[in-house]
Amino acid sequence: MKTRGNIAAALLALFLAVPALAACSSDGAKTSCSLDSCTVTFDRGVAASTSILGVEVKFVGVDNGQVKLSVAGQEVTAPVSQETDVAGMKVTVQNVTDTEVVVQIAR
Repeated sequence: MKTRGNIAAALLALFLAVPALAACSSDGAKTSCSLDSCTVTFDRGVAASTSILGVEVKFVGVDNGQVKLSVAGQEVTAPVSQETDVAGMKVTVQNVTDTEVVVQIAR
């Protein structure tokens, strides 16, 4: 009976891990995700986008130190270090440089 329990536990762990691994894809962006949030590093100067937590997030640009994003089709302008709500997500711009923009997105 221990073998059945071990197999069931292994299958459950695999079942829970696969969605987390398959939860994001990107173009011009690097992502690091947990169960309910992702940190995305967008490359500046390219059409960067990613699909995370079930939504499409696109980097639009930076204007006067504020980051413009499209989250699930809704455009938002987010200042650095302030949480902004859009499309049921909490968006926080963590860092802006000449080459990249780092954003945390959480449910």
